[in-house]
Amino acid sequence: MSQQESEQPAVVRVSPLGGMPWRTPDPFLFCVHHDDRYPRGNAQLGPVASLAGRDIGQDFAGKDGWNMYHGTVVPGFPQHPHRGFETVTIVRNGLLDHSDSLGAAARFGGGDVQWITAGSGLLHSEMFPLLRADTPNPVELFQIWLNLPRVDKMVAPHFSMLWNHVIPRHVARDEAGRTTEVTVVAGALGEERPPSPPPHSWASRADSDVAIWTLKLAPGARWTLPVARKGSNRFLYFFKGASLKVGARDVSARQLIELRAEVPAALENGPEESELLMLQGQPINEPVVQHGPFVMNSREEIIQAFQDYQRTAFGGWPWKRDDPVHPREEGRFARHADGRLERPA
Repeated sequence: MSQQESEQPAVVRVSPLGGMPWRTPDPFLFCVHHDDRYPRGNAQLGPVASLAGRDIGQDFAGKDGWNMYHGTVVPGFPQHPHRGFETVTIVRNGLLDHSDSLGAAARFGGGDVQWITAGSGLLHSEMFPLLRADTPNPVELFQIWLNLPRVDKMVAPHFSMLWNHVIPRHVARDEAGRTTEVTVVAGALGEERPPSPPPHSWASRADSDVAIWTLKLAPGARWTLPVARKGSNRFLYFFKGASLKVGARDVSARQLIELRAEVPAALENGPEESELLMLQGQPINEPVVQHGPFVMNSREEIIQAFQDYQRTAFGGWPWKRDDPVHPREEGRFARHADGRLERPA
């Protein structure tokens, strides 16, 4: 790092997080934080609560601290298509039931991450089964959309799971013994390297500098975010806590912090435990044309995506319901399109 770079402030700008989705930098397209305090579940794995007053099928109002989203019985997102990008779903609390047009299925949560390359086209559903009938069923997750470059937008779809126990956690202690824990979903932090992303992901390129981390700082903890590649975009989403100092800037909670990736960022937490999400990567620097669940490089390619979906349904939907959920007694698992069954240790 040059002297000129070292003299630059780490923070470019700070702005309110605002509503969902959060603003994201190239190569990312989209980021939402679902944090729902679901009540006890009923026999159908939906909420034991009246759905009166909710816009069923389009419920994002947060009434009583939770949403049905597009679900009508079980909260979540019944089958829908994607093309031209990837979804990275980090389930921090609760469980998510996945089914897709490849025939793959999964139940995952408690720190597990699902990484899907939609590529040329995929249908999938993401449902939040409320398995516990005697206690509430909180669900918290991030869903992040990572763009694909033009050369990879039409690759074959790919489904993968990163189970909680194989995702590295880097724990640092400052001079007073206060901890900062970094969960490394993508990228590397020192010797901590997570499982490889899908083969055609932008994150699989050595020079892409893609990193997806969550940070948890104890009250008063100090830790320095190391430098990244020059030219990378780096955003911190301060979604939980009271206050934080980033370099020389005092930052309150619910703020988006844009950083200079080539400058180390000294973090000093306030009086409460704080949590942040970091998205970082070299930009793809290609045109982005998005219409709903399709992200391509031109309007003509978007029109083609709709025509292909209407003609082929991206291979069709092999499930009996648009909103399938797995049996209540089923544990965490992944069944891949080739029939291979995977269960976390």
